Amino acid sequence: MKDNEKFLSSRSIPLLHELSKSPFNLNHEGVLTPDRFLRYSMSAAGLFYCYALERIDDSVIENLRNLGEERGIVSQMRSMQSGDVVNVIKGFPSENRPALHTAMRGWVSSEISKEIQSSLAKEMMEKAKREFYKLESFLNSIGNNYSTLVQVGIGGSELGPHALYQALSYPGQKRFVRFVSNVDPDSVTATFSDLDLQSTLVVVVSKSGSTLETATNEMFIRSLFKEANLDPNKHFIAVTNEGSPMDDPKRYLKVFYMWDCVGGRYSATSMVGGVALSFAFGSGIFKEILCGAADMDLNALEGLPKNLPAIAALLGIWNRNFLRYSTVAIIPYSEALLRFPAHLQQCTMESNGKGIDKFGDKVTFQTSPVIWGEAGTNSQHSFFQMIHQGTEIVPVEFIGFRSCRYGKDPFSEGTSSQQKLCANLLAQALALAKGEKSDNPNRQFDGNRPSSLLLADIVDAKTLGALLAFYEHKIVFQGFCWGINSFDQEGVSLGKRLADSFLGKMAGNSQEVPSEVSALLDVFDKQKRL
Repeated sequence: MKDNEKFLSSRSIPLLHELSKSPFNLNHEGVLTPDRFLRYSMSAAGLFYCYALERIDDSVIENLRNLGEERGIVSQMRSMQSGDVVNVIKGFPSENRPALHTAMRGWVSSEISKEIQSSLAKEMMEKAKREFYKLESFLNSIGNNYSTLVQVGIGGSELGPHALYQALSYPGQKRFVRFVSNVDPDSVTATFSDLDLQSTLVVVVSKSGSTLETATNEMFIRSLFKEANLDPNKHFIAVTNEGSPMDDPKRYLKVFYMWDCVGGRYSATSMVGGVALSFAFGSGIFKEILCGAADMDLNALEGLPKNLPAIAALLGIWNRNFLRYSTVAIIPYSEALLRFPAHLQQCTMESNGKGIDKFGDKVTFQTSPVIWGEAGTNSQHSFFQMIHQGTEIVPVEFIGFRSCRYGKDPFSEGTSSQQKLCANLLAQALALAKGEKSDNPNRQFDGNRPSSLLLADIVDAKTLGALLAFYEHKIVFQGFCWGINSFDQEGVSLGKRLADSFLGKMAGNSQEVPSEVSALLDVFDKQKRL
């Protein structure tokens, strides 16, 4: 039986389809009781997860858990964390490797070391530990010579680290990080326009050592240092695969390693994020991120009743495959998490935006929803009109914090700013669920629009690590359930190959290119001639 057929033939599937015909009504009077909120809540690794505002009841939850058991999602998670080959399309050429991003933080946890006994996982934990202490030594050696670091990388080499840096930045910090990802030359020019190059470090991040956008930007930035009569080799460091073209101590002040078994979008807790975050905030803060992530890694090995990311994943499958909602909005009620939805867009859609299973067969059901989002309360004055009254039902994942970070929280009209922020979060979730009846159709809110709440005390490093790992595991659990490969990204390569054809034509190379390439380039060039 094909792997995607195994998903469809799971005993729970027809029961869930039957339940989806009349899902729980959130807008009925008196159903949102204290008992319901307690029954459909759970905690782990400093996070509180409430899914009482999803369209579920005990029968749905029971069958979703049964589906997870039938698909063996927790045992697959244990296999992944143990270093089994999970990044594979069987019977076809593929990356064919483990996915050991959890080992990048597993070394900080004695409990993980007890749980995961495989030699490969332990080897990768030891390598990650060595890189951490190598980084600590390097940062001590440069002292206060540098006040700014620019990270040059794209995709997973930018999004996760940028989201974490944004979240941890604070007034009065002494060291700063900027990010260059786009190959747009204006981006590089703007980023470096006001920097003192003498006190600037550049970290170039590329696993292969040959990523087009990153290599092009590195060349451009090196030229800026040369124009300033500075030796780039004394200002550039690298994060790359051991043995890659960038693994060159003659060109870089220091080289830190990443490995094939760590995918880019899952790499924020490796040196891909470690260099920038430790430079800005100290290695101790980066280690706190690792500790929070490791705590959630441990929870991801728990049985389903206690497993936060697994339950969240199964609820996502309920919304996607049974209630047929095509999109999910992730709304953090914290300006610190402004970049977090962008990271989760890539992490989710690059992982699970797949149309074949692990055997190369086409799936006959929906996989990744479209992920998008923005910070609240700004989003309430932007697209929440559509979420409340539009024709498309959009499940919302709210992320909130009980306390502000900096301790300045003025009161007005009897409540503080943070209380107003939290009140808005809770009000939006409840309004989506309950709706409101009105004789005026313009003011009619149907309700029954599902959401979940992911809450923590404060935005700190350990909480961010747990939050990051929660979403990583939620994504992977869904991939395990669907029987797809959440760790490759072949969909990125076709555009890259065609871009090479366009570049060859632009450079005047003589090799043949597809006729469509020439035709489209003629259209582009015609604009210049008008």
